[in-house]
Amino acid sequence: MQRADRKVVLVTRKTRIQELVSKYHTEAQAKFYVEHLGADFTDYEVEHRTYVEALAATTSALERRCRYQVLDRTLLPNYLFAPDDIVVALGQDGVVANTMKYLDGHPLVGVNPDPHRYDGILLPFEVRDVAAIVDDLLARDRPFKAITIAQVTLSDGQMLYAVNDLFLGPRSHTSARYEIECLGRKEVQSSSGIIVSTGLGSTAWLKSIVTGSALIADAYRSSHSNEAYQPVAWDANYLQFAVREPFLSITSSATLVFGRVEKQHPLVIRSLMPENGVIFSDGLEADFLSFASGITATIRTADRKGKLVQ
Repeated sequence: MQRADRKVVLVTRKTRIQELVSKYHTEAQAKFYVEHLGADFTDYEVEHRTYVEALAATTSALERRCRYQVLDRTLLPNYLFAPDDIVVALGQDGVVANTMKYLDGHPLVGVNPDPHRYDGILLPFEVRDVAAIVDDLLARDRPFKAITIAQVTLSDGQMLYAVNDLFLGPRSHTSARYEIECLGRKEVQSSSGIIVSTGLGSTAWLKSIVTGSALIADAYRSSHSNEAYQPVAWDANYLQFAVREPFLSITSSATLVFGRVEKQHPLVIRSLMPENGVIFSDGLEADFLSFASGITATIRTADRKGKLVQ
C-alpha cells in the first residue's frame, strides 16, 4: 500500500497507571500505594493493558497508510494542526470533546479503545475500524456529523470555546453571585454556577444535573410520604447525603443518591480518582484531605457535639 502525504494526528491520553507512575515514579511503587490502601490494582492493570494494545494496533494501521504523529491530549492547547490534517482521538468521550475545540474544520475520528468499559457516545468506531476509516478519509470519501460549539467572549476581548458546555461560577463548591439576563429579563442570582450546554453537552453534564435532581426528589418523596422538604433538627443523631449530578453509564449507576447516615450505618466511599480528589469541610478548600485512588472514606456522626451558646 502506498503511503499518503496527508498526516494523521493521533490524540491519546494517559491511563490511570501512567498518571500514578508520573507521581510515584514506578509502576511497582504505584501498585504498592494503591494496594497498601486496600484497593485492587488489577482493574488498573487491565485498563492499561487494553489501552496500550489498542494504541499499538492503531499506530500499526496508520503507519502503513500515511504519516502520523502521536499527541498526548495535554499538549493540544499548544499544537498547531496543518489545514489538511486528519485527527484520530483514542480514548473516552472526553478526549474527543477536548480535541474538537482545538480544530478548525478538521475531520475528527473517535475511536473506542475499550467498548466494555466506555459508553462511547462520541466513539462510534473501534480499533478494528481505523484502517477502513482512514482509507476513506484519505480519499476524501466519508460523511460527517456537524457539532455545534459554544463560545464566550469577555469584555476585555478574551475568548473561549466549548464543545460540551461552559461553566460559569466558582472553581469550588461555594456559591456564585451574579446578574443574569436573557430574552429581556434580568435578575441577580446566587447558585453553585451556570452550565451553558451545547446539543452534544446535553448528553453529559446537563443530563447529570437533570438526572440528579429528579432522582433525589423521587428518593426523598418515597421516604417521606410525598411531604415537602423539611430541614433536620440541629441536634439530630444522623446525617443526610445527596449525590450531586450523577451520570448513568456502563460502569456507573444512580440509585443511591439520597439517604440517611447513622453511627451504626456509616457511609463508605472509595476513591477511583488517580489524582485531584479532595475532601474538605465548611468551604475551607485550603484545609483539605487528599482523596486519591485507593483511599476509603467512612462517614458517620461524631461522638462529640458542638455547643452553640444562646
